[in-house]
Amino acid sequence: MPIRLTTYRKGNSIPALPGYTIFNSTELFRVYELTRGYEPILIVAYLEERPVAKLLAVIRKSVRLFPPSIIKRCEIYGNGEYFDETQNREELFSYILEHLTHEVLQKSFLIEFRNLDNPLFGYKAFRKNKYFPINWLRVYNSLHSRTPLERLSVSRKRQINKALKNGAYIEVADNDKDITLFSKMLKKAYSSQVRKHFPDLNFFRLLTWQRPDKEMAKIFLVKYKDKIIGGSVCVFSNGNAYLWFSGGMRKTYAFLYPGVLAVWAALTYAWEEGYEHFEFMDAGLPFKKHGYREFILRFGGKQSSTRRWFRFRWKWLNNLLCRMYI
Repeated sequence: MPIRLTTYRKGNSIPALPGYTIFNSTELFRVYELTRGYEPILIVAYLEERPVAKLLAVIRKSVRLFPPSIIKRCEIYGNGEYFDETQNREELFSYILEHLTHEVLQKSFLIEFRNLDNPLFGYKAFRKNKYFPINWLRVYNSLHSRTPLERLSVSRKRQINKALKNGAYIEVADNDKDITLFSKMLKKAYSSQVRKHFPDLNFFRLLTWQRPDKEMAKIFLVKYKDKIIGGSVCVFSNGNAYLWFSGGMRKTYAFLYPGVLAVWAALTYAWEEGYEHFEFMDAGLPFKKHGYREFILRFGGKQSSTRRWFRFRWKWLNNLLCRMYI
């Protein structure tokens, strides 16, 4: 029986669908839809009228001061979700990937698949559709055998104790004013990092408040004398916690270690609530020296190899990179 693919671009047209991860959920689709500069696309595979797979992608627009002033790229977290054990997942993914590539390539200069649980899944489909892989790293903490405190490095424990002793404290954002101030602080912290993309304020509001009955995300704030000096955004999915954004005013408040406390707040909350793993969303390329990865590994996490898949719009460049990364 043939598989039918349907593309949804408006949240009000999406029917009730099964699912277990936030990264392919209707809830995240609506967050993207209502965030300036984001254009979500949900592709659902049907067998007759029954959904058997889905994949959420988002085209995000970045505005820069230097040419090209407007850049659009498509990002996908994971390889999608599959609901019928009798169907071949690799084949379903191949259909969805071909459809997605055709849908978004003319709008985006780059398509990127990231945060893959299984780096080998879909290898043939990616190659068939002219994607090329780049080795990446994942960093995650197991939360079920030892407490987060037991896993910390000695220097990290000392920094946390010193920050708290000097008057820094941690809160969960529960009002619009704090979320607005947090967004402004984090945007300023990210502005010096050219490669970082920072979403509109509405993204954080919707992510934390859209479903009061379901824990999708929390914003943790680091404060000093009632001023927000750091914070983090943690999302929850299928029994795991994922650190999506974090940062702090580390130069202005160096001895309060706001970036350290921002991660520590999310990590300890995930452990207290019984989540199995805590993963950092972007651990970076597998270089020998990587500042952010060295920073997060001091929280006691482990690193493992994975890959990301990319497809450029320009055929000559994409073909060149496909030959390089065989």
